[in-house]
Amino acid sequence: MGWLILLALFALSLAILWRRGVPQGLLTAAAAALMVGAAGYAVQGRPDLRGAPAEGSEGRDIFPLTEARHAFFGQFAPGENWLRMSEALARDGKSEDAVGILQNAVRRYPGDAQLWIGLGNALVDHGHGLTPPAELAYRRASELNSGPAANFFYGLAMARSGHRDEAVAIWRDILDHTPKDVSWRPLVEQGVAALSRPR
Repeated sequence: MGWLILLALFALSLAILWRRGVPQGLLTAAAAALMVGAAGYAVQGRPDLRGAPAEGSEGRDIFPLTEARHAFFGQFAPGENWLRMSEALARDGKSEDAVGILQNAVRRYPGDAQLWIGLGNALVDHGHGLTPPAELAYRRASELNSGPAANFFYGLAMARSGHRDEAVAIWRDILDHTPKDVSWRPLVEQGVAALSRPR
């Protein structure tokens, strides 16, 4: 049954990307990424095991990373499969593998800001806090995309590293320069409220 669901998701993902007019080269890359994920599931998948939080996942309770990414970039961005694989590995405590996948992804697609943000997030997980390589990844994402996403995730990395006040300052600055009606604004407001509560 699991394989049927996996095949259905595989076909559905490619169909959605094709319908959205994704170029043939990116479709091929997405299919390859899905195949890598399927191969990993075949080798290591254990759907009978109960879930448990991985060590070193502190700070993920502020925002689930996948939910926050989707708020800024949507669910069907070209790098989504790479990011999902990396985040799944991080949840399983395989932070080095999570970083490795996204290092390969940014080498292949160096102009994708969301992949650079994902690499920053993975490096924060692996380093148990903000590190110079993670800061570099967020800075590269900011250079590629002038929107607030890179600063938001940099603030989240600060919060996950124990620097709550700095994170709130970054997010307040985003809110000060953001229209009231953008779809992701409530997410940033939620973060400010969560980190502003007494400890």
